[in-house]
Amino acid sequence: MQRRAPAPRLALCRRTAGTATRSRKTPHVSRPTERFSSRVEHYVRYRPSYPSAAIDLLKTRCGLSSVAVVADIGSGTGILTELLLESGAQVIGVEPNDEMRAAAEARLGAQARFRSVNGTAEATTLPPASIDLLVAGQAFHWFDVDQARREALRLLRSAGFAALLWNERPPEATAFLDDYEALLLRHSAEYSQIKASRADEASMRRFLGGAMELATFPNQQTFDFEGLKGRLMSSSYAPEPGDPQHQPMMAGLQELFGRHQHRGQVVFPYRTLVYFGQPQRPGR
Repeated sequence: MQRRAPAPRLALCRRTAGTATRSRKTPHVSRPTERFSSRVEHYVRYRPSYPSAAIDLLKTRCGLSSVAVVADIGSGTGILTELLLESGAQVIGVEPNDEMRAAAEARLGAQARFRSVNGTAEATTLPPASIDLLVAGQAFHWFDVDQARREALRLLRSAGFAALLWNERPPEATAFLDDYEALLLRHSAEYSQIKASRADEASMRRFLGGAMELATFPNQQTFDFEGLKGRLMSSSYAPEPGDPQHQPMMAGLQELFGRHQHRGQVVFPYRTLVYFGQPQRPGR
């Protein structure tokens, strides 16, 4: 694990011209509550989980325990929720997308300590001062920061923590990831825009406050071609069947896999980032 106090600002990625971006103006990003409805199966099967060391950090630094009440905001299909439940905590999954929420309920509904709520980061529907730990896994970039902060302050108990988790590209370049990113830039009109909004430290500092800390952990997945295809299609920016960019993207992915596979598999590395702190009301 590496831990550091993050720099005040995080440089956004530079947009690289490609087939998809040259042909149209700045893309419109559809409503986040609707983006994943057609991608649930791929999301459940192919999205990465979080390393056990990241969950241990939530236990040692953020109050995750068997007596804690945790709100998982933008909980999706329950990937992070499931890990939180293993700690013994009571976990409330707050998810506005009906299909994603239904997948989490099918996955976790038999667990007595799990509750599923139709809500958003800005309007969770949860009672005030009811939460010990608020988390968001790969979801914060869809939040309205100021409204979500007000809602977090309303929900959190006086000693409560918040943590924002991400699985992002590691700083160490690999030929596979370089080629994968080039593929996305060629065929996805939204990729650069969405990537630039993820893990934006300025936004997270506004949400968590000036005492925000960062811990990082290695993470990875291993895929055959069908798995790599599923991982790509779980992303909201990947062109779906019927889009003119879909078939060229799939052909490029097949070629990419052929160049980088070893014994029929490729390793997809991540760096898991955990930003955490105790959001404070003004004047405290």
